Amino acid sequence: MFGYYFDPTYILVLAGAILCIWASSRVNSTYSKYARVRARSGMTGAQAAQRILQMSGIHDVQIQHIAGNLTDHYDPTKKVLRLSDAVYGSQSVAAIGVAAHECGHALQHKEGYFPLKFRSALVPAANIGSKLGIPLVILGLILGIGFDLPGGGYFSLAQIGIWVFSLAVLFQLVTLPVEFNASGRALKLLESYGIVGSDEAGDCRRVLGAAALTYVAAAASSILQLLRLVILSGNRRRDD
Repeated sequence: MFGYYFDPTYILVLAGAILCIWASSRVNSTYSKYARVRARSGMTGAQAAQRILQMSGIHDVQIQHIAGNLTDHYDPTKKVLRLSDAVYGSQSVAAIGVAAHECGHALQHKEGYFPLKFRSALVPAANIGSKLGIPLVILGLILGIGFDLPGGGYFSLAQIGIWVFSLAVLFQLVTLPVEFNASGRALKLLESYGIVGSDEAGDCRRVLGAAALTYVAAAASSILQLLRLVILSGNRRRDD
């Protein structure tokens, strides 16, 4: 055994975990703060979403209420915008900001925003990468499994696992421009459609900015995990 379970590269995993925990804590605390600030319009998250969709010329997207806390998302395959318990019926600026963000994804879908289309196409590969990438690397490192290439050379199972896991990392990276763009659209529409005032838009911006940190943290964590796998694979090749 080459010390897979006890090696210095675990610090990369730990750093990623700490970053994700910090980002999650930040978005929860920020949302909780502005969830107590009632929007002057008196609109709920669902009503704000409905107005944005209608005024943007989107009439084929349904708004649904789903259980959970901040489980809000837009499903482009079914054209459904799902709002969580904390958003759907809430009249807070936080809820309106999150609802508007999801409407931003619906607008991206309508306009054929390329990063969104690319991310949607990556979903199957990313799911495979997140589930099989690390197990393949572990098996490759422990068992030393590899394959001889037809033209010469050698390709290990660990290397295959790294490439497979890279698909999940790529998905995380593509997610960043998609989410930032959706937030930017949301903030512009909220003011231009008169749903919030300029001061309330600032509150929405803080909520969406905190939420964006979770995507940045997830991408950074994936990159750190990928770096760890590359280091472990490189160390194993040198040992061999």
